[in-house]
Amino acid sequence: MQPRRTPALSLVIPAYNEAGRLDETLAALRAWLERPPREPAEVVLVDDGSEDETLARFQAFAAEEERARVVANPHKGKGFAVRSGVLSAEGELILFSDADLSAPLAEAERLIAAIEGGADVAVGSREIAGSSREDEPIYRHLMGRGFNRLVRLLVVPGIRDTQCGFKMFRREAARQVFTRLRRYGPGAPEVRGPMVTAFDVEVLFVARRLGYRIAEVPVRWQHAAGSKVIPVRDSLRMGRDVLLVKWGHLRGWYD
Repeated sequence: MQPRRTPALSLVIPAYNEAGRLDETLAALRAWLERPPREPAEVVLVDDGSEDETLARFQAFAAEEERARVVANPHKGKGFAVRSGVLSAEGELILFSDADLSAPLAEAERLIAAIEGGADVAVGSREIAGSSREDEPIYRHLMGRGFNRLVRLLVVPGIRDTQCGFKMFRREAARQVFTRLRRYGPGAPEVRGPMVTAFDVEVLFVARRLGYRIAEVPVRWQHAAGSKVIPVRDSLRMGRDVLLVKWGHLRGWYD
């Protein structure tokens, strides 16, 4: 039996109560694994304490596909789920993507090109030249623009879209960044219901503090029906996340 090769690329997919729309996602993952942009590749499926059949669907997929693994978490939110998936991934490059695949997996080639061009972190962006948005409700776009102004003012200047759920890291950068997260790190409490957060802001803030090169890369993005965003509640939570990262920085959390 040949020893298992270290994956060139890991794809991390977090999910909470996504069973109703996993058919297309799992079919896309199977097709992607047949022809990934880098060989060998693996998929890390992270269940965020789902109350529906998401975990069972992930486990069934992994039983059929040897290049897929499942991480089963208590429900602590997307930030904690992404962190645990990234830290368990084995690839030289690590990509995380939303479960609805709003940024099609083919867009990973653009992020790989940015990494190969010298970046340590490649951030999929819906706001720079060459990007596109499809079917996004106007309220979501306005929320995003207002939130990004706050982020650029307080913690991560220069990045036009911190919240697109499509980001790639060199393995060493991923390890160093995700082990230093405080808001949704190892002490994150269990939560109830969907939880939209600004964990990406802390990720990018820490990456900057560590001196990693960050490239913002245009991607094609398609709004998926069934979003869990609740505008007022989630805007307040995300704003609080930004303020707490800034406060934590002033208190020396990230030194």
